[in-house]
Amino acid sequence: MIRHILPAILIGAFAFVIFGPLANLAMWAFAEQWFFPNRLPTEWGFDFWARVFRPRAGAWTSLFQSVAIAVSTVALSIALAIPAGYALARLRLPARSLIMLLFLLPQAFPSLPIFVNIARMFYGMGLNGTILGVVLVHSLPGLVYAVWIATASFAAVDRAMEEAARNLGAGPLTTFRDVTLPQAFPGLVAASIFVFLDSIDEFTGTFFVGTPDVTTLPILMFNASMGGNYQVAAITALILLIPSVGFMLVIERFLKADVLSRIGR
Repeated sequence: MIRHILPAILIGAFAFVIFGPLANLAMWAFAEQWFFPNRLPTEWGFDFWARVFRPRAGAWTSLFQSVAIAVSTVALSIALAIPAGYALARLRLPARSLIMLLFLLPQAFPSLPIFVNIARMFYGMGLNGTILGVVLVHSLPGLVYAVWIATASFAAVDRAMEEAARNLGAGPLTTFRDVTLPQAFPGLVAASIFVFLDSIDEFTGTFFVGTPDVTTLPILMFNASMGGNYQVAAITALILLIPSVGFMLVIERFLKADVLSRIGR
């Protein structure tokens, strides 16, 4: 009996840790009034949703800027990751392990001092408060996902098919375009989604490099929470949660086991 109860308790505790904050977030998003000591909102409704999406509220502008920055970050990161990943997967580069480690360094240190120093450098270059500056600072962590997954994707490509294409007269570029790239494409899609999600949720880099001229959804959520507008902050958080959940389901489909097994090799 205890053998069955203990796993059930552990699963219930695990579910509470994950879904408890999400349930609280959902309640705040639809709460019209919720004051202490009430454990549940006393009034429910959609009034705050209407306020968030009013033209003057800035939510639409923040949403469009967030998506535009994330898409630009994906384009830049993947454009750099494809040649880098191919070279790291196929060529006998000296100090290959060191190069792979260098792409992890941005994640090895606290992000706050890194972004503060980047903001200082960008200020001298005139990139502070610009979309380009925010895209560049978002690409720093984005390249970690892009390069590592791209390297694993190209390493998982069947070289026999490439050799067959070369034997049939295809040149190196044609073989890469028609044989190598289609096989690596699912991994590159997964890398793009990781970069997109990381960019659209990025707050610290945007705060130090983009504000006050560039306002993304995380910045809007932060301003709302600091001002005590918890309903607005909760609604913004739910909007950010939707692409995260949807894209993670897509990643599960595209990121295959053979690619995962080669990450870091």
